[in-house]
Amino acid sequence: MIEIEDISLDLGSFSIDSLSLTVNNGEFFMIVGPSGAGKTILLEAIAGIRSLCGGKIRIAGRDVTELPPEKRKVALVYQDYALFPHMSVVRNIEWGLKFIDKPDKKRVGELIDLFKLAPLLNRSPETLSGGEQQRVSLARSLAVNPTLLLLDEPLSALDPSFREELSDYLGEINKAGMTIIMVTHNFGEVLSLGSRVAVITDGSLQQTGDVRTVFREPANRRVAEFVGMKNIIACRVCNEKAFVENHTEVIEISGSLPEKNGFIGIRPEEIKISKARPISDKNTFHGKTVSLVPRGMVFDVTVQTETGFRLTANVLSSDLVSGDIRTGEECWINFEPNSIHVF
Repeated sequence: MIEIEDISLDLGSFSIDSLSLTVNNGEFFMIVGPSGAGKTILLEAIAGIRSLCGGKIRIAGRDVTELPPEKRKVALVYQDYALFPHMSVVRNIEWGLKFIDKPDKKRVGELIDLFKLAPLLNRSPETLSGGEQQRVSLARSLAVNPTLLLLDEPLSALDPSFREELSDYLGEINKAGMTIIMVTHNFGEVLSLGSRVAVITDGSLQQTGDVRTVFREPANRRVAEFVGMKNIIACRVCNEKAFVENHTEVIEISGSLPEKNGFIGIRPEEIKISKARPISDKNTFHGKTVSLVPRGMVFDVTVQTETGFRLTANVLSSDLVSGDIRTGEECWINFEPNSIHVF
């Protein structure tokens, strides 16, 4: 288990204050947040590269707060690979062995097989593709048999085919028992690889939990905005209804709640759009399509209701064509009460 207890760092223009986090053994733990949130700095603090102003870090029950990086049994992999250009691939992989008490050459061989590096061993890192360099970087980090693997956006600079291949390797490593903490901006990676996720903004931990819970039930507006809950609406909630601020719309919600002012959030994939009026009257509104923005295989479709209230839906390109949804034309939108999150 990795226990981060009330750690603080002061870097002048940026600080982390009293951040606490627990990662279980064998977990694939994800850290997300906007640029400049402190995600990389947190990894560097765990690895011992950054000194703490306060707090404790324990790994497998051992207090490592005052230990140098090489004594922590932690490996950190950056997105820019950080390979030694004057060394061959095999020398890069074996480089860390001289810093540990019991180097395991057999493990090096296993990693070379796992990452399919045998044909590359005598080559210079400068002659490798990005995916090949990242595989070498991972093998070098794992060769020292760390207790914990820290990954700082390891897939972000790779082509899609290499990204998928490396994701599979990381999944295999985790299934074999390796505890992994990974920073990423890619929600697809969080959903496919992560078991739990922490959201960090401005050096503060906003929410930690099961990946799908955090995405569907954000703790506050900052988390909701970051995890892609594009429909965040100021309202007054009372019993099973939400009264939209400055609009006449009344939205039905699931469960009876005490009266309060707050926000509701609706994920864009929960909103349905059609030319014909839906059978259900619950949360059904008439309006006009004001924009279609392509997002790969889906479109962000924004609809403005008759009173000027706007909602954005994710619509598959095939559904967009078959439903004849066009900019400037009238349509209907609807969503279920249980798809709404109140915060």
